[in-house]
Amino acid sequence: MTIETNYTQARENFASLFDRVVDDAEVVVVRRRGKGQGRSRDVAIIAANELEDLIETVYLLRSPKNAERLLNALARAQAQTTQPSLIEDLRREMGIV
Repeated sequence: MTIETNYTQARENFASLFDRVVDDAEVVVVRRRGKGQGRSRDVAIIAANELEDLIETVYLLRSPKNAERLLNALARAQAQTTQPSLIEDLRREMGIV
């Protein structure tokens, strides 16, 4: 769920907003007035680890071939059409014993 607030309220409640962002995985959108069109002055606050995950996802999906490969693998995993492998078996296959 997204929490929306204005700049003044956000400034008065930074500690509690930051706690909700980190502890509850909330996103806070701070609506800002000022120059610019529409909501271009608004700011979103998200946990740093969430941002890192989003950046990594964008990086992995940037290549169309890699995106297709990952999405196909996800579809196969969700379909559960193959048996899971044991870590020991995978290590043996890869020569990592």
